[in-house]
Amino acid sequence: MNKRILITGGAGFIGSHLADELLNEGYQVRVLDNLSEQVHGKDRKKPSYLNPKVELLVGDVRDKEAVEKALDGVHAVFHLAAMVGVGQSMYQIRDYTAVNNLGTATLLEALINHPVEKLVVASSMSIYGEGLYKDSNGNLEMECERELSDLKEDRWEMYKHGEELTPIATPEDKKPNLASVYALSKYDQERLSLITGKAYNIPTTALRFFNVYGTRQALSNPYTGVLAIFASRLLNDNAPMIFEDGLQKRDFIHVKDVARACRLAMEKSEANGEVLNIGSGNQYTITHIADKLAGVMGKDISPEITGKYRIGDIRHCFANTDKTKKILGFEPQMKFEDGLFELAEWLKGQIAIDNVGKASNELSSRGLTV
Repeated sequence: MNKRILITGGAGFIGSHLADELLNEGYQVRVLDNLSEQVHGKDRKKPSYLNPKVELLVGDVRDKEAVEKALDGVHAVFHLAAMVGVGQSMYQIRDYTAVNNLGTATLLEALINHPVEKLVVASSMSIYGEGLYKDSNGNLEMECERELSDLKEDRWEMYKHGEELTPIATPEDKKPNLASVYALSKYDQERLSLITGKAYNIPTTALRFFNVYGTRQALSNPYTGVLAIFASRLLNDNAPMIFEDGLQKRDFIHVKDVARACRLAMEKSEANGEVLNIGSGNQYTITHIADKLAGVMGKDISPEITGKYRIGDIRHCFANTDKTKKILGFEPQMKFEDGLFELAEWLKGQIAIDNVGKASNELSSRGLTV
């Protein structure tokens, strides 16, 4: 019999692509998803992109009975269910903690009574806070934070003793520096899963996703990935809004590559008990990303550089993928430019409500932008 795999949050962006990947490899797929309004709209309908072969159970990961029902007959679990977004997490603290922390705890308690062959939990690059830096002598700086006084004077880069530091690729052994409620909740998901998995002999792997992009992102959700937010603005002929000076660097990886990495993490016993970066290993400035997306969408619209700082944001972070290559044998296959063209084609058939201005005002009214 083919193995049945459960994906919590599997009706969303990454989860639905993972479902396709697993089905193509011969697995059966069950999804537990609450079809959140912020992601799926007011109607909260089953998304049209979800593979018809997926068994969809509509329920909340915090609901013990729903989780136990979803685990019946399951061989492995991908735990993707989470509220996502740095900015929103800073004022919806209760909601983020309930869904991300309590939801994970509910799943883990159920797994004690319904053990599986593998648990893979979605973590995030946000737990690093700032990425890894080095000074002019090559000394590594693991714990970097910017001073508010510098930010108010538009000094965006990282400094130590007056010297500007150089960002370098961030490995998994960098000490976490949790700069937002979202980051804290993702670290909690990661650690809860690894601790419980070890205690109850459930092989567990935590994957720290970097900036994932591709088709099926919730374009009307102003707290989703930055490329989807830019796309929403451009579809409405509005300029993408960029914080700071737009030169902050990030690592972007295509969702289909992420789905493949997830499957490999489930299948390879070498990944048991490990924490792995899932990124491209490349780095792009946010302004470059906005310009490239506008270009492939045929929009002659330059981004709006706000010069503002958002509480919880970091300057630079991109992945060191050496450990992931070694353990999973994984390297991304989708070139960034090809992924952008695929995204642009998909966007031609999409309608997006631009909620970015509303979200920006929400953050500003709470003093979360400087």
